[in-house]
Amino acid sequence: MNTDTVSIVGAGHTPFGRLDTQTLEDLIVAATREALADAGIGGEQVDAIYLGHFNSGMAPDAFAASLVMQADPGLRFKPATRCENACASGSAALFGAMAAIRSGQADVVLVAGVEKMTSNSTAEVTRALAGAGYQHDADEAALSFPQVFALAAGEYASRYQDPLPAMARIASKNHDNALRNPLAQMRRKMDFDACNTVSDKNPLIAPPLRLTDCSLITDGAAAVVLCSARAAARFSKQVDIRAAAQVNDFLPMKGRDLLSFEGPRRAIQGVLQQAKIQLDDLSFAEVHDCFTIAELLIYEAMGLAPAGQGHRALEEGTVFSDGRLPVNLSGGLKAKGHPVGATGVSMHALSYRQLTGAAGDMQRDDAKLGLVFNMGGAAVANYATVLEARRC
Repeated sequence: MNTDTVSIVGAGHTPFGRLDTQTLEDLIVAATREALADAGIGGEQVDAIYLGHFNSGMAPDAFAASLVMQADPGLRFKPATRCENACASGSAALFGAMAAIRSGQADVVLVAGVEKMTSNSTAEVTRALAGAGYQHDADEAALSFPQVFALAAGEYASRYQDPLPAMARIASKNHDNALRNPLAQMRRKMDFDACNTVSDKNPLIAPPLRLTDCSLITDGAAAVVLCSARAAARFSKQVDIRAAAQVNDFLPMKGRDLLSFEGPRRAIQGVLQQAKIQLDDLSFAEVHDCFTIAELLIYEAMGLAPAGQGHRALEEGTVFSDGRLPVNLSGGLKAKGHPVGATGVSMHALSYRQLTGAAGDMQRDDAKLGLVFNMGGAAVANYATVLEARRC
């Protein structure tokens, strides 16, 4: 066994949605308790805590790391760190935990991710998320993230072809997948025509993006327990993090080709090379579909199709639940929900369940290897991991 191996040994996950009766603390506590119980440990066996939490003014809890300790008195006095990297804050926390384990500072680390968003208006959330864009250029600072990805969709149409039909297929696919996820926010079937048609129920949000092209404003939390190879014998269920890569790009969009998705491409291709595998070896992927155009561009960054031809991954059935490489079996950010600080942890928690055969109706038969890709900003903070089912 590689002494640098880090494994996921437990997971917790609240429902995602509009959770009016639950505070940020309630969500953290619920996910953390479930993760500890799933791992079969108490807080006293945890060496360190990492919390992913973007916030950006959406909640009054600006100093939330120690709220994790409310879940178990055994967590008191453990080092706790809050990590923020826009919509990749959850993966930032997970990567911080992996670094602590690989450096020898910890053997068992609890990672939680959380966001409480729905107590704000849509305009307030849009403004808070826009703070993850470049603020020192008047044109960029004036853009919301729907407008940023609308620019990408418009450029895609100019350079290649109209992406809107493919984007509608992505939305419909992810809604179908969410029907099998009891934790998803929007468990509602949306057929292709409904997603591809502008209507009262599907208005334009930032032309050409329609409502069905946009991820959801969500409350929720997720948690995982990580351990070192040295501590692995304590746990009955394990999923190895076989490879991990983080790639950050410039924050300003000016001077970058947004359609190339170079940061995501470098992270994904790098992690596949590190794991010594190809796309065909993967059982599934969970990727960052903050907007449907992002999932389309990620297909191309993954290498599922050449630039400008991401639609082929849909037309050939590759990315559907019964396809060669299902993408976003959870429903993705589009239908599962996108509580931004929790998203990266959620992706890993549900992938862990896939790889331990505990994904319920979402289960992919004989899942062995999964790819997770979580992104912050406009392809700025890019985190990719390959997870592998432990075969004892």
